[in-house]
Amino acid sequence: MSAPDTIVGMSGGVDSSVAALLLRDAGVDVAGLFMQNWAGEDDGDCRAQDDRRDAVAVSGRLGIPIHFRDFSQEYLDGVFAHFLAEYAAGRTPNPDVLCNREIKFKHFLDASRALGADWIATGHYARTARRDGHWQLLRAVDGSKDQSYFLHQLGQAQLAATRFPLGHLLKSEVRRIAMEAGLPTAAKKDSTGICFIGERDFRQFLGRYLPTQPGEIRDPGGHVLGEHTGVCYFTLGQREGLQLGGIRGREQAAWYVVGKDVARNILYVDQGSDSAWLQSTDLQSEVAHWIGGHPPAGRFSCAAQTRYRQRAEPCEVAVRDDGTLAVRFVRSQRAVTPGQSLVLYDGDVCLGGAVIASTNAPVAYARSGQAA
Repeated sequence: MSAPDTIVGMSGGVDSSVAALLLRDAGVDVAGLFMQNWAGEDDGDCRAQDDRRDAVAVSGRLGIPIHFRDFSQEYLDGVFAHFLAEYAAGRTPNPDVLCNREIKFKHFLDASRALGADWIATGHYARTARRDGHWQLLRAVDGSKDQSYFLHQLGQAQLAATRFPLGHLLKSEVRRIAMEAGLPTAAKKDSTGICFIGERDFRQFLGRYLPTQPGEIRDPGGHVLGEHTGVCYFTLGQREGLQLGGIRGREQAAWYVVGKDVARNILYVDQGSDSAWLQSTDLQSEVAHWIGGHPPAGRFSCAAQTRYRQRAEPCEVAVRDDGTLAVRFVRSQRAVTPGQSLVLYDGDVCLGGAVIASTNAPVAYARSGQAA
């Protein structure tokens, strides 16, 4: 069997199925590869087995070969260990970003090259372009599905070897193509939840790996309002799971997490989704990654997202000597969360990004215990 030109990461979903279909119909010599990336307890969840079965069925329908690789140990070491460490430190990580960098565009790319392929392809909604001798990562045409946010840690080597066949399509078009081709994944529900782990009872799942203990829930003034089940289970801006009913002397309004003091096991909350304790204009980041290899300037204006599906907001970026960023937004931002990703854009071009380290929200006082 001759080596394929391109290997598609076949997840068993409709997006990767259509990506393989489009490449095949374009005359590309293509093969599939299914990755097994999670080997933890599954509570009887057969998602991985179902996905593998669907990937095999699609490959058979398309008449292309499919390969299999187990990256579960690489996932545990390179993604999941970091995921747990961040939650234990009171931060909220984004495992999809690290999963793309460490698994899909590292181990999958290496495995594909070992099979003789020059290119890899995935079902991500994103585009690439080569301009002035450099590869660029661009937003997808379908803004509601654009996944460049999760791909901002890629570099020139990965983009040079990657195809995104769905970047110019709407999701509705992808579904239509799959239906017309009779693909068994045409109506399959999109995957949700933690990357490669899936949708689960998050607290129950996290509780297997991070021992927690109940602690106080306080308002910003330090008044005890109730008890939480584990401070690491909560993130800034969250309202679900607080179990704070009517509190004597307080308005009948929803409560939101505004801070965490991990050292003292205290969760801080305030009423109102627009609480001043959730607002910030400035953030500091960890060392940034630049898709082009370097920042556009030492100080520049652009737009930024601090979470997926958020509208990009105008900001000013200063690059420090150590590679970290100081960012100031034109408008106040809600619930900017340490551990999440700051991703920078110049129009449709993704410049790169960094992990958020801290902000100037009043919540900073709660984290250090000064609010009590």
